[in-house]
Amino acid sequence: MSVELNHTIIHSRSNRESAEFLAHLLDLEVGAEAGPFIPISLSNGVTLDFAAIPAESITPQHYAFLIGDAGFDLALRRIQEAGITYYADPHLEQPGEINHHHGGRGLYFMDPAGHGMEIITRPYGSDEVTSAAS
Repeated sequence: MSVELNHTIIHSRSNRESAEFLAHLLDLEVGAEAGPFIPISLSNGVTLDFAAIPAESITPQHYAFLIGDAGFDLALRRIQEAGITYYADPHLEQPGEINHHHGGRGLYFMDPAGHGMEIITRPYGSDEVTSAAS
């Protein structure tokens, strides 16, 4: 049996603001509004549907995005130009730094609704696979 994630709903204070924020940083397109949702489609077919709800009802979540090196460079530049604080670690203790885990690069930042966003250039554990294959 084949199972794939098709879409997920991301709660936000403003569905348009959150969708445009992430789309700009990751060089994605914001889709047409569909009912209460503003969608962003990812290259693996998963859609992020941003939905506006009262701020006090938002439970912060974590979303990690695997991107290529050029995409990482672009996102980092846009994050820096926007003055968004980014971190090398998920505990937000290393501001202004990136990490080099798994033989790649990564960083964390917060979106307008308070969700933790992560961008990485190598999947977790990929350095172990490379080492095992050598």
